[in-house]
Amino acid sequence: MAYVSRLLVLYLVMLILFLQMYVEPAEIGASTAVGLPRNRMIMNPLQNIDCKVACGGRCKEASLHDRCLRACGTCCAKCNCVPPGTYGNKNLCPCYADMKTHGNKLKCP
Repeated sequence: MAYVSRLLVLYLVMLILFLQMYVEPAEIGASTAVGLPRNRMIMNPLQNIDCKVACGGRCKEASLHDRCLRACGTCCAKCNCVPPGTYGNKNLCPCYADMKTHGNKLKCP
């Protein structure tokens, strides 16, 4: 019986530590990424963003506009997030930043 109670306490401690990793960053500063609600770093997977609008803003200054929109649309559909601005800020959407092509190049603009 003591083994089960110790296991339960260990589980609760691990759960609290895990939740702190995701809740505290959201309370420190508001996210400005398109697709991430303000003051939340964890996205509701059931709530989809409008990728066409988000990628239109991301690709508005791209020299190869159509190619940028196609790649951004693919990344947005998989990650449900598009970084703000026309360049950089990929740290706000880790999934978007880590996607690679078959040639091991960064996929998302």
